[in-house]
Amino acid sequence: MTTPLLPDDPHDVRLVANVRPPTWVNPTPAPRYNLVAIGAGAAGLVSAGGAGGLGAKVALVERHYLGGDCLIAGCVPSKTLLAAARERPTDFAAVMERVRRVRADISPHDSAERFRREFGVDVFFGEARFTAPDALEVGGQSLRFRKAVIATGSRPVVPDIPGLKDAAPLTNETVFALTHLPRRLTVIGGGPVGCELAQAFARLGSRVTLLVRGPQLLAKEDEDAARIVEAGLRRDGIDVRFSATVTRVEAGPPKRVHLGDEAIEADAILVATGRKPNVERLNLDAAGIQVNANGLIVDDRLRTTNRRVFAAGDVAGAYRFTHAADAMARLVIRNALFLGRGRLSRLVVPWCLYTDPEFARVGLTERAAAERGVRVDVYRVGFDHVDRALTDGKTDGFVKVLTAKGRDRIVGAAVVGAHAGELIGTLSFAMTNRLGLKAIAETVFPYLTYTEALKTIADTYNRTRLTPFVARVMRTWLRWT
Repeated sequence: MTTPLLPDDPHDVRLVANVRPPTWVNPTPAPRYNLVAIGAGAAGLVSAGGAGGLGAKVALVERHYLGGDCLIAGCVPSKTLLAAARERPTDFAAVMERVRRVRADISPHDSAERFRREFGVDVFFGEARFTAPDALEVGGQSLRFRKAVIATGSRPVVPDIPGLKDAAPLTNETVFALTHLPRRLTVIGGGPVGCELAQAFARLGSRVTLLVRGPQLLAKEDEDAARIVEAGLRRDGIDVRFSATVTRVEAGPPKRVHLGDEAIEADAILVATGRKPNVERLNLDAAGIQVNANGLIVDDRLRTTNRRVFAAGDVAGAYRFTHAADAMARLVIRNALFLGRGRLSRLVVPWCLYTDPEFARVGLTERAAAERGVRVDVYRVGFDHVDRALTDGKTDGFVKVLTAKGRDRIVGAAVVGAHAGELIGTLSFAMTNRLGLKAIAETVFPYLTYTEALKTIADTYNRTRLTPFVARVMRTWLRWT
C-alpha cells in the first residue's frame, strides 16, 4: 500500500498508534495455530477476530496497517469526503482534516491491542512468506498452522500509458493525503471509484473531467441506471467523456492528458481503472497454491488448491466489497474450523455507489439475464410515483425488480436515486431468505418512506396474479356472499 498518511498530522499519528503501534513487539509464536490470517483488511480481521472469539488459537499477519484499504484508503475516507462534499464547503484543508480525524476515530475498532486483548489473537507485523504447505515465515519467525486464510486484498492498477507514471498520478491510496484542492482534476475511469471521487472533488470546487473508456458509466450495469448517475454528475459540472482513449500524458506543469489530437490540461490526474490482487510476495509455490488473472484459484467453499489454505476478500476475486469480504470471512471460519459446507455461490451480495443520486444493485441485471438465457419478469416504479420522493424533491430514479418468469422468486434488483443503499438491503434480505414480492406486499411499511416504492412494485406483481379465471371466481364469490 502506498500510504496516504501524513507523518506529522496528529490524527494520523493517533491512527498509527492503534493500527501499527511503533513500539509493538511481535509475540513468540505458538507451536501450531488453528488459523493464521494473512492480511488485516476486512476479511482478515473478521476471520481472526471471529475465530479467536470462538476459542481458536489465531495469528494475524499484516505488512502495513490493520484495517487495510477500507480504513486507510477506501470506504471510510471516501464516504467521509463524499459526506463533506454534499455541503459544498470552501475550506478544502478543513475537509481533509475531518477525513483524517474520522479515520482515526474509527481506528480503535481495528487496533492491534484490541485484537490481542479482546480476541486473544497473536498479531504479527511483517511480510508473510509460505515456507511449506502448513507453515509460513514472518519477521524471521516460523508460524505453523492447521488452517490459514489469505486475505491480502488488492491494489489499484495504473495503466501502461506513455508518460502517465511520470505525471505522479493519484490513486485511492494517495488521494486522501492531499492538503490543497487541485483546480483542475482529470479522472481516468468510469467505475465506482472514479464516479464517487469525481463528484466529490467537483462539489469541493475542482473543475473535473471524467474520462470513460466505454459508451457509459458503470460498464456492467444497465444503461437506464447509468444514465441517471451520469445526469447527476453533469449537474455538478463534471465534463464526462465517453469512448475516451488516453494516448499519452505529459508530466508538465501543467499536466496534459492527450486524447488523440486533443490535450486536457490538469493540475492532478486520478487513476481509477481497476484493481489487482496482492499475491506476488507470498511465495505461493512453497504451499502449492495456484493463481490466475483474477487472484487465487478457489472453489465454492473458498479453499485454494492447498486444502489447508482458504482465501477471502479481494484476493479471492469474486466480489471486491468490504461487506463481501466480511461475509466470505464468516464462510471461512465455518468451513475451515467447524467442518462447514458454506458456499460462496449461495451468498446474496448487493453493492452500492454513493454518488448523488445513489445507485445500488443485487443479483442479475436485465443485460446479464439476457446473456445467460434467464427469462425474467421486470417490475419497475419511478420515484416520481413515490410520495416521500415527491415531498423531498428527489424524484430522479427508480426501483426495478426482476423475478423468474412466471414465478415469485426475485433474481435481481436495482435502485437508482435517494437512499438506494438502504432500499437494496430490504431486497437483499428477501432474496437471501427466499421471500418474494408477495411477502413484501404483505409487509407494513411506514408512510412516508422510500420503502413505499417496494410496496408499489409488490402490489403490481399481485395484480398480475389476478388472471381472468381468478377474477371470475372472485366476482362469483362476492355475488354469492
